[in-house]
Amino acid sequence: MNNVAGVVAGVIAAACFATHATAQSSVPSASVERAYTPLDLDKCKHTKGREVEDYGSWRCTGYSGILVRVSAGDQRTYISFGPNAAKEIAAGETLASFNSEGKTIEWRIEKSANGKPRAFATILRWNTTVTTDDDKQVRGQVLVVTRLGPGGVCHVGYVDDRANANANELAVKLADERARTFKCGKDKPAVVGEKGPAFSGPYGD
Repeated sequence: MNNVAGVVAGVIAAACFATHATAQSSVPSASVERAYTPLDLDKCKHTKGREVEDYGSWRCTGYSGILVRVSAGDQRTYISFGPNAAKEIAAGETLASFNSEGKTIEWRIEKSANGKPRAFATILRWNTTVTTDDDKQVRGQVLVVTRLGPGGVCHVGYVDDRANANANELAVKLADERARTFKCGKDKPAVVGEKGPAFSGPYGD
Protein backbone atom coordinates (compact mmCIF):
# COMPACT_ATOMS: atom_id res chain seq x y z
CA MET A 1 0.00 0.00 0.00
CA ASN A 2 2.88 2.34 0.81
CA ASN A 3 4.35 1.82 -2.67
CA VAL A 4 0.98 2.44 -4.32
CA ALA A 5 0.45 5.55 -2.25
CA GLY A 6 3.90 6.77 -3.20
CA VAL A 7 3.22 6.26 -6.89
CA VAL A 8 -0.12 8.08 -6.64
CA ALA A 9 1.48 10.93 -4.74
CA GLY A 10 4.20 11.15 -7.38
CA VAL A 11 1.65 11.32 -10.19
CA ILE A 12 -0.32 14.02 -8.38
CA ALA A 13 2.83 16.01 -7.73
CA ALA A 14 3.87 15.74 -11.38
CA ALA A 15 0.43 16.89 -12.50
CA CYS A 16 0.52 19.81 -10.11
CA PHE A 17 4.00 20.76 -11.36
CA ALA A 18 2.86 20.62 -14.99
CA THR A 19 -0.16 22.77 -14.19
CA HIS A 20 2.02 25.23 -12.32
CA ALA A 21 4.50 25.38 -15.21
CA THR A 22 1.70 26.05 -17.67
CA ALA A 23 0.35 28.79 -15.46
CA GLN A 24 3.79 30.31 -15.14
CA SER A 25 4.25 30.38 -18.91
CA SER A 26 1.18 32.57 -19.22
CA VAL A 27 2.08 34.88 -16.36
CA PRO A 28 4.06 37.44 -18.40
CA SER A 29 1.09 38.13 -20.67
CA ALA A 30 -1.44 38.02 -17.83
CA SER A 31 0.62 40.42 -15.69
CA VAL A 32 1.17 42.95 -18.45
CA GLU A 33 -0.61 46.27 -18.11
CA ARG A 34 -1.34 48.88 -20.74
CA ALA A 35 -1.40 52.65 -20.96
CA TYR A 36 -2.36 55.04 -23.74
CA THR A 37 -0.82 58.37 -24.66
CA PRO A 38 -1.77 60.72 -27.51
CA LEU A 39 0.58 61.37 -30.40
CA ASP A 40 -0.16 64.89 -31.61
CA LEU A 41 2.72 66.37 -33.61
CA ASP A 42 1.23 69.86 -33.26
CA LYS A 43 2.06 69.65 -29.55
CA CYS A 44 5.61 68.34 -30.05
CA LYS A 45 8.88 70.20 -30.59
CA HIS A 46 9.62 70.34 -34.30
CA THR A 47 13.01 70.64 -35.99
CA LYS A 48 12.83 71.51 -39.67
CA GLY A 49 14.44 69.29 -42.29
CA ARG A 50 17.24 70.44 -44.57
CA GLU A 51 16.14 68.83 -47.83
CA VAL A 52 13.01 69.25 -49.97
CA GLU A 53 11.59 65.82 -49.04
CA ASP A 54 12.85 65.97 -45.45
CA TYR A 55 9.96 67.09 -43.26
CA GLY A 56 12.13 67.22 -40.16
CA SER A 57 11.66 65.56 -36.78
CA TRP A 58 9.46 65.95 -33.74
CA ARG A 59 10.25 65.33 -30.08
CA CYS A 60 7.18 64.18 -28.17
CA THR A 61 6.62 62.79 -24.69
CA GLY A 62 5.10 59.38 -24.09
CA TYR A 63 4.37 57.15 -21.12
CA SER A 64 6.36 57.99 -17.99
CA GLY A 65 8.25 60.73 -19.83
CA ILE A 66 9.71 58.42 -22.49
CA LEU A 67 10.91 60.34 -25.53
CA VAL A 68 8.96 59.65 -28.71
CA ARG A 69 10.87 60.76 -31.80
CA VAL A 70 8.99 61.08 -35.06
CA SER A 71 10.68 61.95 -38.34
CA ALA A 72 9.26 62.01 -41.85
CA GLY A 73 10.25 62.37 -45.47
CA ASP A 74 9.12 61.28 -48.92
CA GLN A 75 5.62 60.70 -47.51
CA ARG A 76 6.86 58.11 -45.01
CA THR A 77 7.13 58.20 -41.24
CA TYR A 78 9.80 56.89 -38.84
CA ILE A 79 9.13 56.53 -35.12
CA SER A 80 11.61 55.67 -32.38
CA PHE A 81 11.68 55.81 -28.61
CA GLY A 82 13.96 56.42 -25.66
CA PRO A 83 16.97 58.61 -24.81
CA ASN A 84 18.90 57.43 -27.88
CA ALA A 85 15.87 57.38 -30.18
CA ALA A 86 17.65 58.99 -33.13
CA LYS A 87 20.34 56.28 -33.09
CA GLU A 88 18.06 53.27 -32.62
CA ILE A 89 17.19 50.91 -35.49
CA ALA A 90 13.57 52.04 -35.30
CA ALA A 91 14.64 55.53 -36.37
CA GLY A 92 15.36 54.07 -39.81
CA GLU A 93 12.37 51.74 -40.06
CA THR A 94 9.17 52.54 -41.93
CA LEU A 95 6.57 50.85 -44.14
CA ALA A 96 7.03 50.33 -47.86
CA SER A 97 3.92 52.28 -48.83
CA PHE A 98 3.31 55.95 -48.25
CA ASN A 99 2.28 56.22 -44.61
CA SER A 100 1.62 58.44 -41.64
CA GLU A 101 1.51 58.04 -37.87
CA GLY A 102 -1.60 57.25 -35.88
CA LYS A 103 -2.90 59.37 -33.01
CA THR A 104 -2.63 57.02 -30.01
CA ILE A 105 0.25 54.93 -28.68
CA GLU A 106 -0.47 51.84 -26.62
CA TRP A 107 2.31 51.01 -24.17
CA ARG A 108 2.78 47.43 -22.94
CA ILE A 109 4.03 47.58 -19.35
CA GLU A 110 5.48 45.06 -16.90
CA LYS A 111 7.02 45.31 -13.46
CA SER A 112 10.81 45.31 -13.56
CA ALA A 113 13.11 43.54 -11.09
CA ASN A 114 12.91 46.48 -8.69
CA GLY A 115 9.12 46.41 -8.76
CA LYS A 116 8.75 49.57 -10.83
CA PRO A 117 6.65 49.56 -14.01
CA ARG A 118 8.61 49.37 -17.26
CA ALA A 119 7.27 49.80 -20.78
CA PHE A 120 8.76 47.10 -23.01
CA ALA A 121 6.80 47.62 -26.24
CA THR A 122 4.44 49.92 -28.07
CA ILE A 123 1.59 49.33 -30.50
CA LEU A 124 0.76 52.12 -32.91
CA ARG A 125 -1.68 52.24 -35.82
CA TRP A 126 -0.07 53.56 -39.00
CA ASN A 127 -2.11 54.83 -41.95
CA THR A 128 -1.12 53.43 -45.33
CA THR A 129 -1.77 54.30 -48.97
CA VAL A 130 -1.06 51.46 -51.39
CA THR A 131 -1.09 51.80 -55.16
CA THR A 132 -2.48 48.68 -56.82
CA ASP A 133 -1.40 47.18 -60.15
CA ASP A 134 -4.20 49.05 -61.92
CA ASP A 135 -3.02 52.38 -60.43
CA LYS A 136 -5.78 52.66 -57.85
CA GLN A 137 -4.99 53.94 -54.37
CA VAL A 138 -6.20 51.84 -51.46
CA ARG A 139 -6.05 53.20 -47.95
CA GLY A 140 -5.48 50.97 -44.95
CA GLN A 141 -4.11 50.73 -41.44
CA VAL A 142 -1.29 48.62 -40.05
CA LEU A 143 -0.59 48.01 -36.37
CA VAL A 144 3.17 48.29 -35.81
CA VAL A 145 4.66 46.62 -32.74
CA THR A 146 7.93 48.17 -31.57
CA ARG A 147 10.34 46.81 -29.00
CA LEU A 148 11.66 49.32 -26.43
CA GLY A 149 15.09 49.49 -24.79
CA PRO A 150 17.31 48.84 -23.06
CA GLY A 151 18.83 46.44 -25.55
CA GLY A 152 17.52 48.08 -28.69
CA VAL A 153 14.43 49.76 -30.14
CA CYS A 154 13.06 48.26 -33.35
CA HIS A 155 10.02 46.88 -35.13
CA VAL A 156 8.90 43.45 -33.92
CA GLY A 157 6.05 42.91 -36.35
CA TYR A 158 2.98 44.07 -38.23
CA VAL A 159 -0.76 43.33 -38.28
CA ASP A 160 -3.22 44.42 -40.97
CA ASP A 161 -5.86 46.27 -38.98
CA ARG A 162 -8.41 46.14 -41.79
CA ALA A 163 -8.05 42.48 -42.76
CA ASN A 164 -8.23 41.03 -39.24
CA ALA A 165 -11.27 41.42 -37.00
CA ASN A 166 -9.04 40.61 -34.00
CA ALA A 167 -6.13 42.80 -35.11
CA ASN A 168 -5.69 44.40 -31.68
CA GLU A 169 -5.53 41.00 -29.97
CA LEU A 170 -2.97 39.78 -32.52
CA ALA A 171 -0.80 42.85 -31.96
CA VAL A 172 -1.00 42.49 -28.17
CA LYS A 173 -0.04 38.82 -28.39
CA LEU A 174 2.87 39.66 -30.66
CA ALA A 175 4.10 42.40 -28.32
CA ASP A 176 3.74 40.39 -25.12
CA GLU A 177 5.26 37.18 -26.44
CA ARG A 178 8.06 38.43 -28.71
CA ALA A 179 9.11 41.98 -27.88
CA ARG A 180 11.11 41.27 -24.75
CA THR A 181 13.28 38.58 -26.35
CA PHE A 182 13.43 40.11 -29.84
CA LYS A 183 16.98 40.88 -30.97
CA CYS A 184 17.15 44.09 -32.98
CA GLY A 185 19.26 43.74 -36.09
CA LYS A 186 19.18 39.94 -35.93
CA ASP A 187 15.57 38.78 -35.69
CA LYS A 188 13.21 39.47 -38.58
CA PRO A 189 9.93 41.29 -37.86
CA ALA A 190 6.87 39.08 -38.30
CA VAL A 191 3.70 39.66 -40.28
CA VAL A 192 0.81 38.20 -38.26
CA GLY A 193 -2.70 37.42 -39.49
CA GLU A 194 -4.33 38.01 -42.85
CA LYS A 195 -3.12 40.61 -45.35
CA GLY A 196 -5.53 42.76 -47.35
CA PRO A 197 -4.92 44.94 -50.42
CA ALA A 198 -3.98 47.95 -48.30
CA PHE A 199 -1.41 46.11 -46.18
CA SER A 200 2.17 47.27 -46.31
CA GLY A 201 5.15 45.52 -44.77
CA PRO A 202 8.51 47.04 -43.91
CA TYR A 203 10.35 49.24 -46.40
CA GLY A 204 12.94 47.32 -48.37
CA ASP A 205 11.49 43.89 -47.53
